[in-house]
Amino acid sequence: MSIIKYNSILDIFLKKLIPETKKSVSKGNKIFGAFVISKLDYKLITLGTNNEIINPIYHGEIVTILNFFKLKNLQPKDYLFVSSHEPCSLCLSAITWGGFDNFYYFFPYEDTKKKFKISHDLNILKEVFNIEKGKYKIKNYYWESNSILDNLNYLNSIETSNLLSKIEIIRHHYNDLSTLYQNSKNLNNIPLK
Repeated sequence: MSIIKYNSILDIFLKKLIPETKKSVSKGNKIFGAFVISKLDYKLITLGTNNEIINPIYHGEIVTILNFFKLKNLQPKDYLFVSSHEPCSLCLSAITWGGFDNFYYFFPYEDTKKKFKISHDLNILKEVFNIEKGKYKIKNYYWESNSILDNLNYLNSIETSNLLSKIEIIRHHYNDLSTLYQNSKNLNNIPLK
């Protein structure tokens, strides 16, 4: 992943996705969201946030895919799919059925479980699919999974030093969003809180 791509992705988190996620969480939804950008110029095409208070399967990735297909004549393979958190089994399937050949995510399953206290992703993978510790096949016939944070290791330290402050700001925002969600989740009628 190039430095330009990273900068674009992190800027979209900061300027677009996080503000929309704040609105969504303030309504009682979880902290998850996603967006789609062009592979050609890394421009934002569409985004979505969790909307489980309307429908429990309206995860951030699902809403993003619904928004993407409202746009006409777009081919999913021409775009990068970016998720705030490593997609759950529902969203992995939706990305696959949607025809995307890739996805990138910021927070891994372990962060979702430990930092954000939402363990359903790992639990469902284990209980339903017998996948331990979320270890699905990251490169397969359908798509390739990419950890944004792990991919930083492939850039040199001069390139990554400029990105680290953005990464810390993103982490801080999601910690605040998680606190907001955790403090209000019992007031919501969401099946898996």
